[in-house]
Parts: sequence; structure tokens; C-alpha cells
Amino acid sequence: MERIIQAFITLFVIMDPIGNLPLFISLAKGMPAKEVKKNVDKSIFVAGVLLFIFLFMGIKIFDFFGINLDSFQIAGGIILLIMGTLYVFGISLKYVKSNNADLTVPVGTPLLTGPGAIMTTILLVNENGTLVTVIAAFLTLLATWLIMLNAFRVYKVLGENWTNVISRVMGIILAAIAVDFIIKGVLNIVKQMA
Repeated sequence: MERIIQAFITLFVIMDPIGNLPLFISLAKGMPAKEVKKNVDKSIFVAGVLLFIFLFMGIKIFDFFGINLDSFQIAGGIILLIMGTLYVFGISLKYVKSNNADLTVPVGTPLLTGPGAIMTTILLVNENGTLVTVIAAFLTLLATWLIMLNAFRVYKVLGENWTNVISRVMGIILAAIAVDFIIKGVLNIVKQMA
């Protein structure tokens, strides 16, 4: 159970639905409630499909291309550390303007399931196994769906200030997770060399 909670927190932090609320709200502004729900459903579906493709096929893809998982873990950790640092300092690389009524892109991908989420999922499968990661991914998608579905209400309750505070705290957690990934990857390589 502890591993499921840790994996859930890791995925939830990297998807950062609370930190992404301002962008989602700006994209969905003026849309009828029915259209917002439709876009949330489609976005979560697309995010889920991508997440589960890499969850089940990621390690096989690595084996096919001969990519070492320990090296990937270190590289992934470095990228997550950079992303965590950006969150902490309130710098966003995700702001994308969509003139389209369909928000599947950019919300489903790359906002929710982008390179960071894909990388994290593969690392979690390697570290915790498929079952733990499947449960964590499902719970993360469910929590994200509920938050996005109630985006306007959640943002109204939290306000801009608390949304930023939560996003920055998540950045610190993400940075700590990233350092853990890097250390484990380095230790695995050192063990193999010994």
C-alpha cells in the first residue's frame, strides 16, 4: 500500500493538475459547462491512453533500442529535477494558446501526459512493478479528472495565491523524487561495475 501511495504522489506531482488549473481555466473560459465536461473527459482519456501505452510497452521499447534503464533513470531524474526547480520558481514552459474548441491538445498531452509523466511512469514500473504503477496511474487520472471537472470551483476556493503555493510545494516534492531517482540509478551502475 505504501508503494502505491508513493507512486500515486509521484505521478500526481508530475501531472500537477492543481498547478495547471490557471492554464486550463484560461483555455476553457467562455465554454458552456457541457463542452468543458466533454473536453475534460476527452483530455483525461487521451492522457490515460498515452500513460498506459508507455506503462505496458515502455520497458519493451527500451529493450528493443538497447537503452539501459539505469542510465534512463539518471537522465529522467535530471529532467525531473529541472522541472521541479521550474515549478519551485514559478517558471512554466507549458503555456500554450489554443484557438480550437477541442482542448485534448494541449490539455491531454503535453499538459497532463507529457515527457515528464511518460518518463516517470516507465521509472515507476521499473522500480515498483506493473501492478503498483497501474493502480497509481488509475488513481492519479481519477483525481486529475475530478480536479479538472471542478476546475472553476477549485480555483475559486484556492485562489491564485494558494494555487501557486501548492504548485511550488509540489515542485519541491518533485525535486526530491528526482534526486532519489538519480541516486538509485548511480548506485545500480556502481553495483554492476563492482
